[in-house]
Amino acid sequence: MQLNRLVNFHKTLGDKTRLRIIALLKDGPLHGQAIAEKLGLKPPTISHHIAKLRDIDLIYQRRDKNTIYFYLHEKKLMQMAQAIVLLGSEDMFGAIEVDEEVKQKVIGNFLLANGRLKTLPAQRKKKLIMLEYMTKGLRTGKVYTEEDINNHIQQFYDDYATVRREWVMSHFMFREDGKYELNPREMWPV
Repeated sequence: MQLNRLVNFHKTLGDKTRLRIIALLKDGPLHGQAIAEKLGLKPPTISHHIAKLRDIDLIYQRRDKNTIYFYLHEKKLMQMAQAIVLLGSEDMFGAIEVDEEVKQKVIGNFLLANGRLKTLPAQRKKKLIMLEYMTKGLRTGKVYTEEDINNHIQQFYDDYATVRREWVMSHFMFREDGKYELNPREMWPV
């Protein structure tokens, strides 16, 4: 699970009205007017909060004739709530264990004599090893611009956009507002 999704989930739930809506929907589906009446709020306010909860896939809707009923996605709620407990564990970030000998063999198989990648491996385990290899030279705690990251990646591989995206998706790096920073090694998947 991506760390950004977990953060967004908890930010969205950081509102009393949304928590009250979830509490109401735990007892069963309700339509917007019923939710508004039970909470003493206006329907547009409820629509706003419902949209936020729908954005994080916590509720879904079904139409019955002219009425839309909202349902709580309880399994999703439990999954996201428990994800915080797994934070930093292998289950959270999909970590794999690879010994140094295997890493060196994979690196040798995918590097040209000049130190550049022949290709980015398709197999996840090998791809993660090569993504980790390409972080060499980057420092923890330093904030990099997108241009800095592109230049760094081009030392190893021409498709810098793919590598950037893979670094973020695999938790090697954190990206915000076009700025990149290495995550702590504990978050890395290898």
